[in-house]
Amino acid sequence: MTTKSCFFLLLMLFFFALRGVSEGRSLPCAGGVLDFSPGPLCSGLKGGKTSQLSGSVLMGALAGGLASVGLAWFKGNGRSRRPSDDQLCDARKRMVDEQIERRGIRDDRVLAAMRKVERHSFLPDSQWESAYSDHPLPIGEEQTISQPYIVALMSESLRLGGDERVLEVGTGCGYQTAVLAELAKEVFSVEILPGLAERARAALETLDYTNIHIVVGDGRQGWLENAPYDAILGAAAPREVPEALLEQLKEDGRLVIPVGEVNQELELYSRKAGEIASERIAPVRFVPLR
Repeated sequence: MTTKSCFFLLLMLFFFALRGVSEGRSLPCAGGVLDFSPGPLCSGLKGGKTSQLSGSVLMGALAGGLASVGLAWFKGNGRSRRPSDDQLCDARKRMVDEQIERRGIRDDRVLAAMRKVERHSFLPDSQWESAYSDHPLPIGEEQTISQPYIVALMSESLRLGGDERVLEVGTGCGYQTAVLAELAKEVFSVEILPGLAERARAALETLDYTNIHIVVGDGRQGWLENAPYDAILGAAAPREVPEALLEQLKEDGRLVIPVGEVNQELELYSRKAGEIASERIAPVRFVPLR
């Protein structure tokens, strides 16, 4: 018998017992009857005799059974079903078509990377139904996986051709890291939270990325040992752009990063003839750079 069937059977017995208690009725059963009229609880049912069962005890037992079975049923009924591979693939295609390309992202390599990288692979399966939704999602430790459109916008802003060495500040769950790995030759990613760094490393290794290097450290300091970089992407917002990141940017390099506290702007910095130029791209909302 299924949990649902047990729930409704107990529910039927509960209401029958409730009616019996209120009217003093008896319930026939094997070897005797149960008398719902008020009285002491007697053990055993002996042939043809009536065992008086206190109405309050019976009602309590049935109510407890209902609560236990009902909780099990509703928990199972409310649990998200894991989408199939085909459903996830379709959702990813719709994400690119409706959320990214429709909003103006035109770089074919970025669009291809967004179609390829499985966002759900960087999330627990309990979040897979929302993996391709048009908003950030929590990934633990007060961090988020960015909105897909913002990932595409930042990636396109770097104008990667495939031969670049890219620094990422804030690995997070590794999703943006994977997109960069599809677009560049090599990605160096710095994450200040060891737990997130380990989870991202495991996810990226499972997906067979070999051109990504992750280190636990203060992203505001960049990764000096591997500098300079053709491009730098900041995945968290400082109050102002750290000087160390600008110093580690190559000539003709580009840095895209959200800047600010309450009112944040996605900003693009580029180095030309030793000079740094900047421009604003769009208002955004990111977690602060620690």
